[in-house]
Amino acid sequence: MTEAESERVDLRSEIPRVKPATPPAAFGEFVENMRRLQDLAVSVDAPDDVYAAAREKTAELVELLSPFEAREGKGPANRSLELPGRGSLLMPPWKVEKFDQEPVVSRGVLRRYHLGGGGVAHGGVLPLIFDDNFGMVVYAAKRPISRTAYLHVNYRKVTPLNVPLVIEGTVDRVDGRKTFITARLTEEDGTLLADGEGLMVQLLPGQP
Repeated sequence: MTEAESERVDLRSEIPRVKPATPPAAFGEFVENMRRLQDLAVSVDAPDDVYAAAREKTAELVELLSPFEAREGKGPANRSLELPGRGSLLMPPWKVEKFDQEPVVSRGVLRRYHLGGGGVAHGGVLPLIFDDNFGMVVYAAKRPISRTAYLHVNYRKVTPLNVPLVIEGTVDRVDGRKTFITARLTEEDGTLLADGEGLMVQLLPGQP
């Protein structure tokens, strides 16, 4: 096994302790442009020559960035706490509003990229939002590094796009290695859209 292969195995085997990053000045705008590109990629209806031109430009971008691909925990994506979604394109562009004590609160919107149908968010996006909140709740509660063992979401109403939303999560109870969490997703006026519960379990040494 090569050193690079060994490193990849190690990163898969346990959650790395990621340190916050101070991103380069242009990184935030780059990520926002990429988010806008995601919105357009799922919404445009263009002629073939426009798609061909876009194909060439995206190929150029891939070529530009490929030499700088880094291992997990090294690049600024997912570590830039001051940026929406921590600078990760996987996460919706939300920002943590309250973290030092419970509840842990994040605010943001869901965009065209998150469309499911009928003008509202795809139902599969909501578990991602809840799971991310649960992880932050565990961290804020100073619990050990944990993985999600169980997550359940109750859909109370359809979730709109381009409307300010709020998620609040708190520790329900602790039982040894287990942290039970509950959370609520609402509109800014308190209208309940979904609520959820989850179980986060502390990893044992070397446990995947």
